[in-house]
This record gives sequence, C-alpha cells and structure tokens, in this order.
Amino acid sequence: MLRLEDLTLFVRAAALGSFSVAAREAGFAPAQVSAAIKRLETQLNIRLFARSTRSLRLTPEGETWLPYATQMLETLQAGLQKIQAPEDEVRGTLQIAVPSDLGRNLLLSVFQDFRRRHPALRLRILFSDNLTDVFKDPVDVAFRYGVIDDASFISLPVAAENRRVLVASPEWISRNGAPKTPEDLQQKNALTYLLRGRLYDRWTLSRDGQRHEVQVNSSIMSDDAEVIHRLALAGEGIANKSWLDVCEDVTEGRLRLILPEYQGDWVPLNMICPHRKQLSTGVRLLYDAVREKCAPLIQKYPD
Repeated sequence: MLRLEDLTLFVRAAALGSFSVAAREAGFAPAQVSAAIKRLETQLNIRLFARSTRSLRLTPEGETWLPYATQMLETLQAGLQKIQAPEDEVRGTLQIAVPSDLGRNLLLSVFQDFRRRHPALRLRILFSDNLTDVFKDPVDVAFRYGVIDDASFISLPVAAENRRVLVASPEWISRNGAPKTPEDLQQKNALTYLLRGRLYDRWTLSRDGQRHEVQVNSSIMSDDAEVIHRLALAGEGIANKSWLDVCEDVTEGRLRLILPEYQGDWVPLNMICPHRKQLSTGVRLLYDAVREKCAPLIQKYPD
C-alpha cells in the first residue's frame, strides 16, 4: 500500500529538485525524505530519481509516473473538501500579503466582502511592495505581479493578461501636452518607482513588434506604488502603472492613457503560496473572489 506522505514528498521533491529543500518545507529531516522515496521505489519496482552528490533529476520512469502521483493527491484533496461540513469550511486566520496600490485601492473591498461572507474567518492583511518570502514571512498567500517561474511554490494565475500603461491626469495633459512618441517622454516629468534601492526609470513600450526603451526623468520618486498613483491623480506627472491599478480611474476619467497605441510590459498577477497543503477552502474561495473582481477590468484593457 502506497503511503500518502511518501507520495506527497515525491511530488514536492520533483518540483523542488532537492530532497533537503522538500524536507525543510515539510519539517522533516532529509533522511526521512530519502527513506520515503526508497519505499516508493521498492513498492513500484522502479527508480524514480537519478541521484548524485551534486544533482537530483527524475528518471524517465519517474517523469512518466509524476503526473499520476500528482493527480492522486489532487483527487484526494478534492474529496476531502467535498466531505467537509459547510460550517467548518472557512474559519481561523488567513494571512495575506498584497502590493500596496493594488491592495488598498482595488482588493481591500474584496477582502472586506469576503470577511463579511465568512464571519468565522479573521484576515491579517500586509500591504507592501517588497517581495514577500512565502516560506519565511508570516503569510499564507501572497498576491504578486510578474512572471512566476519558480517551481518551489504554488502559483495560480489571477490576471494573466495584465500589462503596464502610461497615465496622467487631464489637468497635467492640459498644462503640459501629451507625448506623441516614446521619445517625447524624455521631455516630460515622469513619476518613478524605487524598489529595494533600484530606481525604475527605463520604461519599455512596444508597437507592431518594435520595442522602445526610454530613459525618463523625474522630479518625484517613491518606493510606494500607491504614492505614485496618488501623485498621478494630483497632476504631478506621467506614471507607468499596472492596468489593474488604474483601470477604474481611466474608466471614470480621473486619469487618461498616454500613448495608448503602444503596449507596456506584461505584468501578470498571480496568487502564490508555499505548497499545495496551503490551498485550503478559504484560500481557494479568496482566489475565486479576487479573480472575479479582476476579470472584467482586464476585459477593459485597450487593444
């Protein structure tokens, strides 16, 4: 009989490429993970991993069996969720990390409504533009912009088609005039963003397959994305923002698109968590609620 724990450790070791990292994630000693894999190999009568002192990789048999092992775990999790009593589905404390602008101006209302629908649940919300380490920081899930290519944690797409756009207030455009070309941006005041000491003052735009990278100049910089948003609304300059952050302002006329015929960088929004065990009923319902909020906004993205 295959052990559930052994299956879980096999799937995580394959994703992480390391017995020791899988052991640390599960709170086990590395020898326990090694023993679990050996038990599976004995029961299946195959070698799952090719191991050396420097590397760990799946054998062809291991690669063939991995999707079946993953499916078994997912089926079991789905079954457990089906038999849970509704009153026990969402309770306890859910710790969420979210970017400052997105969290305060778009998702806070989602979190409030979610909490009202699940009164037994407590939310602990951390607003920060710093990159959250879901293994070390006290969070259950984090919403994060950008392409996720790290297999060490679970990543679920929220708004895969989200992009950056250039925006400014109608008042600013009236005073300064709208740029006609990407190069014109160099002559306009940009609102630039700082992250971990790095200034993001090179903006990228694309049109008809041609890429333009522009070095912009700014009189105001901030390490808080919400501050950049507020400064744009106040008529201080041009901001290079996620469409999700400014969609409602553009729709209601508080901000206008600059160079709308050009496309900004692709910045998909994802929900990440340390491992599949973290995908509780509450987390899955929150994920659905955030996706439901973001979907119609993405549809408004200017083509």
